[in-house]
Amino acid sequence: MSALSKLIIEDLEVFAHHGVHTEEKKLGQKFVVSLEIWFEMGRAAAEDKIESTIHYGEFCRSVGAFLKSKSYDLIEAAAQGLCEQLLLEYPLVKKLKVYLKKPWAPIHQHLTSVGVEVERGRHLVYIALGSNLGDREKNLRDALTTLENHPCCEIIDHSDFCETDPIGYEDQGKFLNGVAEIETTCSPTELMELLLEIEASLGRERTIHWGPRTIDLDILLYDDLVSPDPYVTIPHPHMAQRLFVMQPLCQLAPYAVHPILRRTMRDILDDITGGEA
Repeated sequence: MSALSKLIIEDLEVFAHHGVHTEEKKLGQKFVVSLEIWFEMGRAAAEDKIESTIHYGEFCRSVGAFLKSKSYDLIEAAAQGLCEQLLLEYPLVKKLKVYLKKPWAPIHQHLTSVGVEVERGRHLVYIALGSNLGDREKNLRDALTTLENHPCCEIIDHSDFCETDPIGYEDQGKFLNGVAEIETTCSPTELMELLLEIEASLGRERTIHWGPRTIDLDILLYDDLVSPDPYVTIPHPHMAQRLFVMQPLCQLAPYAVHPILRRTMRDILDDITGGEA
């Protein structure tokens, strides 16, 4: 997120129909929205043309249109839905903070407003792919297609596919492996849930640890994040020991730095191969 500028929109008023109570949905009420929008402003500043930047008038109209098009019970859901929609609608936006306030909250006590703040952004992620059952190349390409078709993911590039021997459980066929570089607005947990759904849709069955599989999808790197969460540990704890991961990853990002080891992917691969890769 380096070299980004911020556009600020404060206290945009929108009349909409969100709330738990029937009267709120029926009669509607005023909501107040403030936004912080991070994007690369250099081209707009150099060209001085509206086409090169984010048109804040259109952006405000998009905010109003979204909040009026749906009816949420909770402002938490409304704010998150708005954030996700704006990121989909405006590719120039790299990160977005939405502050949604409800000044007329029906609690029978005086308050200025109640509100929630949601921040979402685009993240650079590297995903390992592997298959050793059925049509292996088709399995990998089907997984990539499913990822690309998801509204919160965009495939930037993918490596060549390479055939490798199995590790751990060796009584199985050879794998076809690769790595995909994607941009996503999903959190690590959301992305892992999506990858598990794709695996299930392509017939993945978990019967033997490190055993044969139609498709295997793992998050390797997620920006520079370091997370010990056992559900999705980032960076992948075994990536630096696996030739079938590091070789295709180095095709895409040889100078990316491992956020724990503080070494480039190229240096890590050289360690595995003795500099002969």
